[in-house]
Amino acid sequence: MLTINKKRFKEHFRRKMHNLYTQSIEEANNEEILNVLCCVIKDMISRDWEGSRLYQEKAVFYFSIEFLLGRQLKSNLLNLGFEDTVRQGLKELGIDLDDIMEAEPDPALGNGGLGRLAACFLDSMASVGISGHGYGIRYKYGLFEQKFVNNSQVEVPDNWLINGAYPWETVRPNRAVLVKYEGNIEMEEDEEGNVRVIHKDYIPVMAMPYDIPIIGYRNECINTLRIWKSEVPSRDFGKLSLYARNESASYEEALKHKYYADEISQTLYPNDSNYAGKLLRLKQEYFFVSSGMQDIFRKCRRYKIKPQELPDKIAIHINDTHPALCIPEMMRILLDEEGLSWDEAWDITTKVMSYTNHTILSEALERWSEDIMKELLPRMYMIIAEINSRYVDYLRGKGYSEEKVKRMAIMYDGEIRMANLCIVASYSVNGVAKLHTKLLEEEVLKDFYDEEPYKFNNKTNGIAHRRWLISSNPELSDLITELIGNKWIKDTRNLKRLEKFVDDEKVLNRLEKIKFNNKVKLAKYIEETKGIKINPNSIFDVQVKRLHAYKRQLMNVLHILYLYHEILDSEDMEIDMEPRTFIFGAKAAPGYYLAKCIIKLINCVADLVNNDPRVKDKIKVVFIENYGVSLAEKIIPAANVSEQISTTTKEASGTSNMKFMMNGALTLATLDGANVEICEQVGKENMFLFGLSAKQVLDYNKYGGYSAKDLYHSNKSLARVVDDLVNGFIPGLGKEGREIYDALITYNDEYFVLRDIDEYAEAQQRISKIYKDKLKWNKMSLINIANSGIFSSDRTINEYIEDIWFRGCDENVQNNII
Repeated sequence: MLTINKKRFKEHFRRKMHNLYTQSIEEANNEEILNVLCCVIKDMISRDWEGSRLYQEKAVFYFSIEFLLGRQLKSNLLNLGFEDTVRQGLKELGIDLDDIMEAEPDPALGNGGLGRLAACFLDSMASVGISGHGYGIRYKYGLFEQKFVNNSQVEVPDNWLINGAYPWETVRPNRAVLVKYEGNIEMEEDEEGNVRVIHKDYIPVMAMPYDIPIIGYRNECINTLRIWKSEVPSRDFGKLSLYARNESASYEEALKHKYYADEISQTLYPNDSNYAGKLLRLKQEYFFVSSGMQDIFRKCRRYKIKPQELPDKIAIHINDTHPALCIPEMMRILLDEEGLSWDEAWDITTKVMSYTNHTILSEALERWSEDIMKELLPRMYMIIAEINSRYVDYLRGKGYSEEKVKRMAIMYDGEIRMANLCIVASYSVNGVAKLHTKLLEEEVLKDFYDEEPYKFNNKTNGIAHRRWLISSNPELSDLITELIGNKWIKDTRNLKRLEKFVDDEKVLNRLEKIKFNNKVKLAKYIEETKGIKINPNSIFDVQVKRLHAYKRQLMNVLHILYLYHEILDSEDMEIDMEPRTFIFGAKAAPGYYLAKCIIKLINCVADLVNNDPRVKDKIKVVFIENYGVSLAEKIIPAANVSEQISTTTKEASGTSNMKFMMNGALTLATLDGANVEICEQVGKENMFLFGLSAKQVLDYNKYGGYSAKDLYHSNKSLARVVDDLVNGFIPGLGKEGREIYDALITYNDEYFVLRDIDEYAEAQQRISKIYKDKLKWNKMSLINIANSGIFSSDRTINEYIEDIWFRGCDENVQNNII
């Protein structure tokens, strides 16, 4: 394992400062110091990083459109075991390491749970010691930086690249590849009858790779996240052919080509509500898929791995449907470049590909217009059409009804269904929580499960406890180690040993003190950034996640309005209510108008409540703008209550629920996603459950019978808060209130907010009552921490290794059916 002493570190740091900036340490600003420090660490790990690129038993390649890494400096120092040495060395040089950590930008390479899960998985793959590498896009601006203007979300570019570069990345120009768009596909037959596929008149885009080291915990494994930047190929780029379209015939054409190339890696999730946005989204997906697949084959050729050996040497994982084009792209390379027959190529492809489904929401199961695919990616279209034709013939040959064949077909009614493609071509299809997988098998993907049940399996999500407990909550981490030793750091199942302290008042009091200290830190941050003074003795009730109607931030804020009315109705009477601080953090997709209306509502309610002297600090509402990983690391350790209140069946898993639980927050939840498994671990008595069951939701969706209007007319308290949306009670709300009102009443409350809100209010009352009994609350908190170990991403990755990636394709898997 790497070691370093303080003297060598300081010498290396001074030398690197001079080499990079030709200045003294005293002259440098925090950004320059950060860059120097990252370069020093990269120099130190370079030999191990290079060694980790060599194949071990098998290499895993994880394709994801998002990797929400968070700041890497603290995490890397923790995993290397260097933090104390570096901190002391910098201190002697007059530098505060904490200030430098705060100067590091959050890489804008992801948005929500999908990207954060991918980041946790990379961390765990390195920490359990396998060769596991990521492929994604180097977004120039990421999603967006969120600002609130007149209480509304405003999106501005997220300029996360300091002076155009990221301190942890290393550019690899000699690994650049060419990605081809549009053009025509022609077949040429030589004298011996061999068919050669030629892509003519294509638009060439160069994919420039930037590598980020992924450092395992206290081992010698350093893997790579390779992200690709789109550029115009230079004239001497060796991979250009005579068949490329001559886009540089004029200055105007050259500018068009540059814009065409540059926009591909500009922004995460372009607004795809129009044709141009859809086209750009598909360009992005093919860009990182084609780049990554070409890169894998380059590596295989370098190590003289034959195509037939690939299932034993590599595993390719498709994280949601965005990288589904891995399948036809691998077929293209095997057919057009390696010269294999269709049957040989298909056999190899289906023994290498595995797929994780992350949602049952129909709008998130990607479908592409055949016309868009045919125009932009003509060779991909041809290959997908052939896969579909063979699969449909196979299904008809089994005597299935045309209705069933239509449901299972990859191409139907002018659309290409990417989830169907992934299922047909993968040897493993997994959900991300027990309930989610059950819904896939019994509802959403039932036809496929009935056809090939051996493909389906569950892998409940997990989180990187090194970041979300050890790094973000060191005081709690140190207490745990003091109580049960340090074995839990490498095997979180050992956290279970904390249960023996459940009746130890000294331990429980220390746990409470740690939580209070974290709340004080967060309160200070909120006052400094928002100008809102909050009471650290209040219940910190937190809902931080992507803003979507199914996650039901709306129910939370309607309940806040209900509490506000209760306070006003009490007049001069002192009502029995524990002081509450409601904390929100969320971004809404730029094109998602209802979500943006809900943000406006929360901010307007915050203004109303926080500035009303009659409330007497019983309630405070805080919406922290631009929520991301670094903010989560401040918020989660301070939370008392974790809001996981999605409409049952809609949240595939969730991972913030696990982070909060591991940090001692109590979960307020529906039995949705991984909340079900959290309940199995801690028991119903140690969380706060409410809401419709999965069966009830499915029955409403199948058979109808739900009437939001009936609930509205039969419940005066409910009607009052709903009317607040449109009667002017909330200053500044305006037309956004009408939009939300219509979603609830006119369009019948798709996510059953009004159906669940009474039970939600009752659960909130239980929270207030139990919080008064600090001893009981602290016991519940300790039980949650003690039973959180199963939700480590190390456990999840070990299950992927054992059941999917290193299992290979056993004799039961018969993907060569087409």
